[in-house]
Amino acid sequence: MIEAKNVGLSVIYGVATILLLAAVTSFIFSFILSFTHTQEKSIALLITIISFFCVFAGGFICGGKAKQRGWIVGGATGLLYSLIIFLYQYLGPGTLFSWEQLIYYICYTLTAMMGGVLGVNIAGGPQHNS
Repeated sequence: MIEAKNVGLSVIYGVATILLLAAVTSFIFSFILSFTHTQEKSIALLITIISFFCVFAGGFICGGKAKQRGWIVGGATGLLYSLIIFLYQYLGPGTLFSWEQLIYYICYTLTAMMGGVLGVNIAGGPQHNS
């Protein structure tokens, strides 16, 4: 049986990983955009790919910590991350998700689920003796 405390802690680690990686990559890209002649639209695809990698890594860490039911903990990580971004966007600028953003965050949640499943399998989930 999966413990709620273990799931909660795993999800927190996963979301913290996503936010940390996102902050570091945002910092790097802000320097690139500030000190070079690069325009944001020319690296938009790269930024999207890296954001999916960050979410996958968060799901992977989450699944590795939980050691079981990676799709549940990964999905919870993706949903919590999406909720945090939604609240930031709604309470800050006061806007809701657009349809395009909603699709992105559904894909982020699915990506975190895949990361969670892989994290459980690589971390070595519980061993069952038959």
